[in-house]
Amino acid sequence: MSRRLILRPWLQHRLVPLLLGSSVAYGVFALKQPIANDSKEGKQWPRTSQLIAKERPLQPKAPATGKPAGEESLGPKIASDNDADPDTGPWASLSERVANACAALAAIRWSRVGDDIVDLLLPDWAMDLPVYFTKLQRELEMAPGSLADEIWQEAQDPFLNPEIARRAQVRIGNDLCDEEKLFQHRRKNRTARALAKYLGIPEEQIDPSDVPTIAMCGSGGGLRAMVAGTSSYLSAQEAGLYDCVTYTAGVSGSCWLQALYYSTIGKQDFGTLLNHLKRRIGTHIAYPPTALGLLTAAPTNKFLLSGIVERARGDPTAEFGLVDVYGILLAARLLVPRGELDVDSRNLKLSNQQAYLQDGAHPLPIYTAVRHEIPIEEKKSSNEKDHGEASPATKEKAKQEAWFQWFESTPYELWSEELGAGIPSWSVGRPFHNGVGVVRENGYSVPELRIPFMLGIWGSAFCATLSHYYKEIRPVIKGLVGFGGINELLTEKDDELVKVHPIEPASIPNYVLGLQDQLPPTAAKSIFRSDHLELADAGMSNNLPIYPLLRPGRGVDILIAFDASADIKTENWLSVADGYARQRGIKGWPMGAGWPKADAPTSSDTAEQLEVTESASLQQAAGKIADAREERRTFSTRKADAKAQEDKDNNNNALGYCNIW
Repeated sequence: MSRRLILRPWLQHRLVPLLLGSSVAYGVFALKQPIANDSKEGKQWPRTSQLIAKERPLQPKAPATGKPAGEESLGPKIASDNDADPDTGPWASLSERVANACAALAAIRWSRVGDDIVDLLLPDWAMDLPVYFTKLQRELEMAPGSLADEIWQEAQDPFLNPEIARRAQVRIGNDLCDEEKLFQHRRKNRTARALAKYLGIPEEQIDPSDVPTIAMCGSGGGLRAMVAGTSSYLSAQEAGLYDCVTYTAGVSGSCWLQALYYSTIGKQDFGTLLNHLKRRIGTHIAYPPTALGLLTAAPTNKFLLSGIVERARGDPTAEFGLVDVYGILLAARLLVPRGELDVDSRNLKLSNQQAYLQDGAHPLPIYTAVRHEIPIEEKKSSNEKDHGEASPATKEKAKQEAWFQWFESTPYELWSEELGAGIPSWSVGRPFHNGVGVVRENGYSVPELRIPFMLGIWGSAFCATLSHYYKEIRPVIKGLVGFGGINELLTEKDDELVKVHPIEPASIPNYVLGLQDQLPPTAAKSIFRSDHLELADAGMSNNLPIYPLLRPGRGVDILIAFDASADIKTENWLSVADGYARQRGIKGWPMGAGWPKADAPTSSDTAEQLEVTESASLQQAAGKIADAREERRTFSTRKADAKAQEDKDNNNNALGYCNIW
């Protein structure tokens, strides 16, 4: 089936029709059964595209007019559209889509539809859709005095958005950025005091060199992972363990959790955050009256739509899709407090979270996303490139060598290990060329990409490949008549399914354009042919954010993982990191370890294990510390015993609910 047939009619006009489609789908489906609150429910949206097959052509770049990299220059400039014809350009295209959606709704003659049919298929709020979308159309018009015009004028104000006047450069290298190194030093002093308090021993008895670097991470799993992770982090905070942590990391819903914690909503307290979730997530994110009400009423309309206006006006090559709409709906539910009036624009930028990290007051959050690289073009022979079609052998080689490139975001920097390059977090959203951020003719760049778009990227599990989709539904259809034949057919086609993403991932401007000669030779060639990077939920690669925590320089000694994955008993996400650890020579990683399976110990066994593990008194804690120090002193003389113990551990690698290695 062609993409045109699958997309027609709802996805042709992108933003507003997508909202309308979600409204109608929600209303009809809700009459039958509730829609589950989980990020993976994005599978309900049909859209077919091949991620690698379609590359966005590079846009012509204006000649660089800035000074050399070492001088104070804002970098290459592009024409500003402040004086551009309002009837042309990407903004006009977006406005036209809004108008088309409104016209389509207005054309429906509700009075001619039988009352019984209307009552059966459409809820009461469906009658109000034309009103909502007419309001939305007015707000997105760029006429003087409109909401969109107000947003765009403020986007060019360096007092409100100081980052637009800052010069941005790509930092090439594998070491940590200077800001994170300074954070590590400041956080060490706090974790030493917290560890002494947690263990119940005098602070002066803590040797700074003995203080471990502790990381805590949460899994993917949408709202389920966010709620479960909040409860787990709350328990750690109440016990005093969270204060001993230097890093936190998340995938999907755990990224949402971190974004809320480091905001004026969460107030850096998981109890406060949990109460916020209780008040806000009882309503589905796509429930039309609530979502459209927030998008069309002050002050939430400006709060939620600012990112759309800034991106559509500031990035001529930007494309809007389902992930972007999903992010806005998430923001309407998660970033808007109860009462819906006290919204705070400081919660819309990731770089603003630096304020909560001053003096090492809290752990450094790490957010994750991946780019799916399938290097078909690089593997084609010259004859195949001439004829356009790759041979089965070439496809198989490309499949075997396909991989996910991890991108990590902190309040300081967006960075990729595969590329060995990163940019300041406040510069995400602006185009780059030859390692320098591009600015507009007015001397300013575009503001930092808003967090609502990042929420969509972090939780876009529905952008997985067709192979992943089939893996998810296979247990459900296993008992159907004819399953064997279907399974055999799809298994044979897995090499094709693994390359197709039914829903396109969202994208950000590609910051490594023009740097192919400065990046590692292992960097994918295709990344230099597109002006945008398509990023998606990191759970496609590993549902636990282990890789960023093993990055050299972070020195993580203890990793605490809260796994709320739906497939926790069938997918061993811990062991997925084995190859990563081997390749990088990471010492101490428990090869082959995994969570308890279906035949795991009983609750009484678990209680007994916890009782044995827990230190019940000050003497026991001190004794354990003394034993650890003694073991470290005599380690060099006990290699044979250590090897025997390692062999024993390899024979039984299943983790219990409380393990220390």
